[in-house]
Formats: sequence, C-alpha cells, structure tokens
Amino acid sequence: MSETPAADRFSDEQSPRRLHRSAVIHRGYVWDVVEETFSLNEGGEEITREYIDHPGAVAVLAMDEQDRILLIRQYRHPARMVLWEIPAGLLDEPGEDFVEAAARELAEEADLTAGEWNVLADLFLSPGSSSEALRIYLARGIGSVPEADLHTRTHEEAEIELLWVPLDEAVAAVLEGRMHSPSAAAAVLAVHAARADGYARLRPADAPWPEHPSQHGTWPHGAVLRD
Repeated sequence: MSETPAADRFSDEQSPRRLHRSAVIHRGYVWDVVEETFSLNEGGEEITREYIDHPGAVAVLAMDEQDRILLIRQYRHPARMVLWEIPAGLLDEPGEDFVEAAARELAEEADLTAGEWNVLADLFLSPGSSSEALRIYLARGIGSVPEADLHTRTHEEAEIELLWVPLDEAVAAVLEGRMHSPSAAAAVLAVHAARADGYARLRPADAPWPEHPSQHGTWPHGAVLRD
C-alpha cells in the first residue's frame, strides 16, 4: 500500500499528456464536442476520448448576516427537473475577470450585490466527459441592485424563484437527497465547513485559478503538446 501524501502535497495537479490529434466533431450553440487522441506516456498506447469543450463557469453562494443562503429555483431541461441552485453563469466572454463575472450573475439572477467576496471552492463538475471548470464564490455584505439597473430575465431564467434558507436547513437538504445541483451542494457543504473557524481559511476573491483553461495552454482542446 502506498503512503498517504503529506498534507502539503495532497493536491490535484495539472498533468498534460502527449496529444497526437485534436478535432472539433460537433459545434454547438453553447459548447463544442472535441475528439482527441493522446498517450499516457512517451511511446505508449494511443487513446481516443470525446468530451465537451466548455468555457468554464462561476457560481455564487450569497449569505446574509443571519447565516441564511440564497437559493434559486430553475428548470433544467436535460434533467427534466426544477432544481434548487445558486446563481451561476458561463465564462464565455474572453478575458472577463472571474469575480466581475460572478457579480454579474448575482445581479442578473438574484437582483443582488455583494461587498465581500471569497473563493469557496474550485471544481471540475464532470472531468470524465467535460472540461468544465467551476469556481464558487462566497458573497457577503449583500445589497440590492438599483431598480433602474434590474436585469430582464428570459427563457428558463424568467421562471426563477428566490428563497433565503438557513444554512443548517440547506445542509440537511443536501444530506437527505432533496437538493441535487452539484454547485449548490458543494457550496452548501463547503460554507458549512468554513463556518467552523469563522471563514478564516477561505481564499481571497482574486486567488489564482490555474485549473481554468484560460490560465494555461496545454489542455483541453487547442493544446500545444501535439505531434
């Protein structure tokens, strides 16, 4: 049995492999499907995989002074369900600042502003089938968007319902299988853990995010390591 890594070494890490071929096999309205052939080591077997080439996303867990968190109720067609989620959106504007994107989503989907931001968690939501990298922020110091600046929500967003929920009730909803959004579940459990030490270990809002594809040039589609 291998040894458990030391605490300062227990971390996911980037590991680009030899990329032989890369091609977009489907161009979609929001994201593309890519087929790539790579080897795990020099001279190794060639392996082909298809995945969704995703621009990444940000999500926001808004918390008020009473330790309530904001959930939004929204229809998700692939799941055929209405889910309790947290405000989130794609990083589909090249070069957009991550925190500014999160603030935009909070304003557009919840009509809220925030004066204090921290990184809560960084995730790959489905790393076996998608390159989607997600950063979740904790937003506090909550205020309202001025009426003149309110966003007009359309399509599925037009049905959004807002609900402030005590954090402990949200934790129970996750553990009892009543809430299924991965970003919301991860955010709820992360902020519950972070509350134990007064949020002292949370990273600043501008903490590096090297896992997002815009921060490196080796993976996914468009990689520089290729034959």
